[in-house]
Amino acid sequence: MSEVILKIENLSKQYRLGLVGTGTISHDLNRWWHGIRGKEDPYLKIGEQNDRASKGESKYVWALKDINFEVKKGEVLGIIGKNGAGKSTLLKILSKVTGPTTGSIKINGRIASLLEVGTGFHPEMTGKENVFLNGAILGMTKKEINAKLDEIIEFSGCERYIDTPVKRYSSGMKVRLAFAVAAHLEPDILVVDEVLAVGDAEFQKKAIGKMQSISQEGGRTVLFVSHNMTTINKLCKNSILLESGRISKIGLTSEIIPYYLSSARTEEMITNVVFEEESLMKYQFLSAMIVDSSSDQILDGIVSTKQDFFIEINYLFKTRIPKCHLTILIKNSLGDIILFIDRTDFYQEFFVGEIGKYSAKVKIQNPLLKPGIYYVTLGFANQYNNTNNHKFDVLKFKIEDLDSIRNSREGDLFIPTEWTMVKI
Repeated sequence: MSEVILKIENLSKQYRLGLVGTGTISHDLNRWWHGIRGKEDPYLKIGEQNDRASKGESKYVWALKDINFEVKKGEVLGIIGKNGAGKSTLLKILSKVTGPTTGSIKINGRIASLLEVGTGFHPEMTGKENVFLNGAILGMTKKEINAKLDEIIEFSGCERYIDTPVKRYSSGMKVRLAFAVAAHLEPDILVVDEVLAVGDAEFQKKAIGKMQSISQEGGRTVLFVSHNMTTINKLCKNSILLESGRISKIGLTSEIIPYYLSSARTEEMITNVVFEEESLMKYQFLSAMIVDSSSDQILDGIVSTKQDFFIEINYLFKTRIPKCHLTILIKNSLGDIILFIDRTDFYQEFFVGEIGKYSAKVKIQNPLLKPGIYYVTLGFANQYNNTNNHKFDVLKFKIEDLDSIRNSREGDLFIPTEWTMVKI
């Protein structure tokens, strides 16, 4: 029987909305008074489930509620769920970034975490200095770090910039270096949040291979959070599905993913969406829609195999961004990325974002996509910091085989030929 390296029992995390901390002085005194009399915290009896889409009556919400599971040594466990389901909260508790409200965590080993881009890095220090700093934060000795230093630098692909302050690194370079440190300093449990989505495709493949290697050959455990179902399916034998802070389902990944996709996505098509303003973001998406290429009208969600169409996005730059990146991902009903559309100037990696509102269109020529259900994810990235802005599965449309004549051309592939951008 495999050794249990992590066991979580009745874990819950409660937050008070609108305030930093646990609440008012009167609430803290009430907690204290109940505590010295040996009674339960009165505020644990109240609170609502964490449904970010609905307005509640209570000021308390349960980000996590009654979480129970165990992980065996050498297992790679996937954690999936919608935004706000409690995935990052769970990993932060496991990484001791924050503490649980109730419940217990039993860990038999050392944990290394990769939760956010650049976590544990000092911007004024060089890449090499940050390797030692980050390693020390993870509990490694200088001797251990020195023994792995060359291997870490080589894996990161940042050797040319290793003596440069990390404030000049792109977000992708920070991810590369941070992952290289966490993966090579031999933790018993490696915790990885959605952060790998920032890296390029080549590095993601490299990182996934490394996680497979350390679990299969090194016998170490990995907890992996991602919205990319293809990656989860490839990497994780078992997964946990979180919904509104609770475990909805736990078991084989091959069973969890279809259940999650079928329950999370309704049959209603979404071809027009407007985003709320994000005051802290220097650049953001304003809206997105699917438009008929001939009439310029928003489609009702059904596209025929003979019909060309546009994906139109409107976005805002509040300040000048010297180097930024804009992408559109089209995924099928299984979460596989079918089409990766990259907005650049003259096929360079980045383009300049000037202050103002913009509208951009990309033309999708059929039969580029076969009949089926598709989802559109939008992504912004800034070379100089980690304020990446992603909108997952914001549009949904269906390709219907309404033209039987094109059936014989199912294998044809047409690359999008038009991407236009105008200031509005």
